[in-house]
Amino acid sequence: MPVTPYLFFDGRCEEALDFYKKALGAKVEMMMRYKESPEPPPPGMVPPGSENKIMHSCFRVGDAPVMASDGCAQGKPKFEGFSLSVNAKDEADADRMFKALSDGGEVRMPLGKTFFAKRFGMVADRFGVGWMVIVEP
Repeated sequence: MPVTPYLFFDGRCEEALDFYKKALGAKVEMMMRYKESPEPPPPGMVPPGSENKIMHSCFRVGDAPVMASDGCAQGKPKFEGFSLSVNAKDEADADRMFKALSDGGEVRMPLGKTFFAKRFGMVADRFGVGWMVIVEP
């Protein structure tokens, strides 16, 4: 049974999707805005003017699906207690992804050789999503 992460960007989902397309080569497979929903959100769920915000999307990083939304679009995304791990095909790929994810973010552990990996590093991207980039031995 697969487990698929679902990220709530609280109003910055479209910006995040564009970022992941550039940083990770992500492919957006599906995207629905609130105004495209067959049923409108319950009154008070999203602020007025959220019609163009993303109600639901699915993007793929390599073979892994990740779902994302603007959620309630309050402008305060919070990502704590987890990180997404990506396996790079080689050191150059890891360097490229780590640099891209670090742009506007915060390096939590610099990318480097470890006892368990040719390269490993941790970063929180500009949205606060934690990523671990690894090149397995």
